[in-house]
Amino acid sequence: QVQLVESGGGSVQAGGSLRLSCAASGRTFGKYAMGWFRQAPGKERESVAQVSWNGFNTYYAGSVKGRFTISRDNGKNTVYLQMNGLEAEDTALYYCAAYSKSRLPSLDYDYWGQGTQVTVSS
Repeated sequence: QVQLVESGGGSVQAGGSLRLSCAASGRTFGKYAMGWFRQAPGKERESVAQVSWNGFNTYYAGSVKGRFTISRDNGKNTVYLQMNGLEAEDTALYYCAAYSKSRLPSLDYDYWGQGTQVTVSS
């Protein structure tokens, strides 16, 4: 069982930056691939960024590539999402998730956090 707690969301103007953090419980964090997903009102949940268990492989949605960076620190049981050049279209509830298999990218994640809200005003 993995418990995930997101933080770092907030309100920012277009062009600004935020860094989301996701702290995981348990000693097996390093065995999981991790991902950030988001869901805007009236829209389906979508994958934003995913990172392999060792941090070597990353995957990004086309809409955020070049603006967002996913990273992880297995020593701190934490995964990050650095978001630069934020746009109004990035407004959503952002979720952190853990994936026990190795095949990435995936939508079939095993554990989910409660989410942190990101609001970008234009």
